[in-house]
Amino acid sequence: MKHDIASMRQHYANEALDMASVNINPFEEFHFWFDEAVKAEVREPNAMTLATVDAHGMPDARVVLLKELDDTGFVFYTNYTSDKSRQIENNPNACLVFSWLELGRQVRIRGKLEKYDEEKSIQYFQSRPRDSQIGAWSSPQSRVIEDRTVIEKLVAETEALFEGQDTLPKPPHWGGYLLVPSEIEFWQGRLSRLHDRIKFRKEEGRWAISRLAP
Repeated sequence: MKHDIASMRQHYANEALDMASVNINPFEEFHFWFDEAVKAEVREPNAMTLATVDAHGMPDARVVLLKELDDTGFVFYTNYTSDKSRQIENNPNACLVFSWLELGRQVRIRGKLEKYDEEKSIQYFQSRPRDSQIGAWSSPQSRVIEDRTVIEKLVAETEALFEGQDTLPKPPHWGGYLLVPSEIEFWQGRLSRLHDRIKFRKEEGRWAISRLAP
């Protein structure tokens, strides 16, 4: 069945977003929006698109999960030998996008990525379900494999290696990344595609706020 993609549109009739109503601290504003997404029972409100660039200048993107947030930046965890990690090591500039369609909202964050605190990475890794810990040890993430039996064999080997251990050590090839933002844009859908866009930009250590045309 074919769909008329060109005619698909959503009419946004959500609340307004203006300069007077936003918190002057974009992290506090993000916390407020995130809490509202949780209350609205948005599915996986911490899901975010991570965009990076490879060594040839080709953009790449995938969905990862936000796991920590403070006034420094946004944290996610991954395999340090994956394609995304190789791209990050080559070029730390990146973008995150949160899309909460149920609320007609989007948050776009640009900045630089750096490896996260090792001790905090260990704490988070060991708080994960044991099966997830086994998976992190077993998967050669982003590498080409012949079929799924390759992963099943690696999982079995890891299970044997850590038999009897409820909590595994963190793999040396796994940990967190912190995105330190230089720009954070809050997008609120409005009628007639005249959306509200408020942008925070870090300038000389302070956040400058401006409104963008929809």
